Amino acid sequence: MGLVGRDMAVLLGSVALVVFSGGAVRAQVLEPDTPLLVDQTSDEATVEAAAASQPARQIKGATALDQITVVSRTDETAIETMASVSHVDQEQLERRMATTSQGLLFGVPGVAMQSDANRSASSVNIRGLQDFGRVAVIIDGARQDFQRSGHGTQSMFWLDPELVQQVDVIRGPVANTYGSGAIGGVVVFETKDAEDFLRPGETWAASSTGQYESNGDGWTTSATGAYRFNDAVDVLGNFVWRDYQDYTDGNGDDVAGSGFDVLSGLLKATIRPTDTSDLKLGWIGSSDSWTEGGDTYSLDADQNIFTGRYHVTDEDESWLDLHVNGSFGRTGLDQTYLTDVARFDSQTGLPIVVPAGAQTTYDVDTFGLDIWNTSRFDTASVSHELTYGGDWVADDVVTASPEGGMDIYTPSGKRRVAGAYIQEKLTWEWLEVVGALRYDSYKLDSDVGETSGDRLSPRITVGVSPFEQIGLSGLQVYGTYAEGYRSPSLSETLISGLHPNGVVFPFLPNPNLRPETAKTWEAGLNYQADGIIAGDDSLRLKAAYYTNDIDDYIGGTEISIFEGNPDCPFFPPPYYPTIPTCFQYQNFANARINGFELEGLYDAAWGFAGLTLSVIDGHTVSYDGEVEDLTTIPSSQVTGQLGFRFMEDRLIVGGEVQYNGAPAGSTVAKDYTLVNLFASYQATDVLKFNFRADNLFDVDYTNPLNASTTTVIYEPGLSVKLAASMRFGG
Repeated sequence: MGLVGRDMAVLLGSVALVVFSGGAVRAQVLEPDTPLLVDQTSDEATVEAAAASQPARQIKGATALDQITVVSRTDETAIETMASVSHVDQEQLERRMATTSQGLLFGVPGVAMQSDANRSASSVNIRGLQDFGRVAVIIDGARQDFQRSGHGTQSMFWLDPELVQQVDVIRGPVANTYGSGAIGGVVVFETKDAEDFLRPGETWAASSTGQYESNGDGWTTSATGAYRFNDAVDVLGNFVWRDYQDYTDGNGDDVAGSGFDVLSGLLKATIRPTDTSDLKLGWIGSSDSWTEGGDTYSLDADQNIFTGRYHVTDEDESWLDLHVNGSFGRTGLDQTYLTDVARFDSQTGLPIVVPAGAQTTYDVDTFGLDIWNTSRFDTASVSHELTYGGDWVADDVVTASPEGGMDIYTPSGKRRVAGAYIQEKLTWEWLEVVGALRYDSYKLDSDVGETSGDRLSPRITVGVSPFEQIGLSGLQVYGTYAEGYRSPSLSETLISGLHPNGVVFPFLPNPNLRPETAKTWEAGLNYQADGIIAGDDSLRLKAAYYTNDIDDYIGGTEISIFEGNPDCPFFPPPYYPTIPTCFQYQNFANARINGFELEGLYDAAWGFAGLTLSVIDGHTVSYDGEVEDLTTIPSSQVTGQLGFRFMEDRLIVGGEVQYNGAPAGSTVAKDYTLVNLFASYQATDVLKFNFRADNLFDVDYTNPLNASTTTVIYEPGLSVKLAASMRFGG
């Protein structure tokens, strides 16, 4: 529904939306059946007075699904979006008291994190897909493409939870408008800015937080300051220092390499040239340190992200809602040998000794540009939202090995991906239809050679809201078919050399790798209702069943020399141990993943209750029909949450229970149940306390994504967190 140059008040259920031609939208929640008697020609003061005269009730913060998501390019809330979308708001983030980015997504259906023992860097898994760009991680519009291949986490990003304002997740390849390759989904992190931090009427504000965590003897210090120069310019700065020792698992054993220290910060300025445009300029930086390999290596990661985002719209010109995002990110990782280490030369296989102080370095520069516009108009009784745009991402990877040359696991090279798309959303009474088409192209270039490709990927979604009866009017049912396209990565295509540790065998490059094509069917429902039991409660529910077939799925494959593959020769072992095997990334016929997800949230004056569910299964199918479990399938999960509000909402207490069912593809993971407690107390206007106890019963468990047949990483046991925050403003 387009509103162009008109003042209007609309009563939707028991929510009055007051829309002004200047672009402001204000919401007043009224008691049921209370009329709002204004007309379309009433001035702003009259409309505000009419709304203010009505008996109002408060919407609590737990209705996060009602908030407009960053991933929406048509200003939709999560509950309105005909896709599997989740929104994590600031209230939820504070409640989780996350030490690392893993904790930010606790309980989000279909989402899991891999991080090995190193907790400060994470890889996101959505619906069993991860690594090499299958999940797009975006921070303030900047795509995170750092990758270091090896036995553990492949794709990594660094972002301290204290910097984050909100997180939005879209699951599956329906994200045609969010960038190339995201066949698993998209996670968008939005960091804090002055507009969110400053309260109405404040020119400046500052806050400081101190937090202690018992498991790992961890300390966190965070400080934030913001200043509003005038209505057109404001700035915010934030820094975070964390210092953590190794944690202990549920069995009481220290987990080597799990300690870390990190210094993070951000600086963001918002400039509003006109009433309908704004420019956000930002910098995010971090410096992380940790150890690996039983204190064999020390690792230091430095990351700097620079972003510029411009948005302009015009209520008098419904065709204009333009966004231009540009970004540059530089990540450098230095792996320093702390002792002399015996290895095998990656070219000859002969024994060598890498001396203490030698380094393997990984440097990745990522440039990004993303432009889109949404035009809104009506034809007869049909409303249109036409979104069109394009994006471009370039990765320059430079790695170096102490042996000389590049790192064999993560070869140097250049990767370019680009795309353009058009999406049309049609709305007619109880019917919504979304159709989209995306064009993708890619090119990989290195000293070994180059490869390229392109493809068109469609999407069609149909949703109906046919019911008008009380209790069913908020129900929407939809169905989707969507395709996605992921190009091979540099490592998958160009990895080469001899395995340098333990035993020797060749890695074989594969310049003939075909891109992956994901084809997803999804059936889902959205449901929203207010005033179910009392006049101040609300229920939001999203559920979906999906099946995803990924043609030409790329996975690591062991090749026996006895198969007669001419590219896999046998290296006789005069000087070194060897095995009759080669390793190469190859295309499978496909990977098949299916599952069911549910996300529900009930909110009332007394408190809130939430339930999320994720059931998933997946396997690969080779070209000769051989079926194998997909090793990146995470645990199926059920997460329940219950919270109570007291003392006019100044005191909140509650808990979470999460059951995890081990996936079929894991030989070491087991079923387990976690119980967590949380509380917050706003003691005064300037002082707030937070408490959280994770893994209350000290369960000894492993995340199946962090476990293999050779290595099992056990997660933290009982951890108690205490935090105090002070905030001043004026």
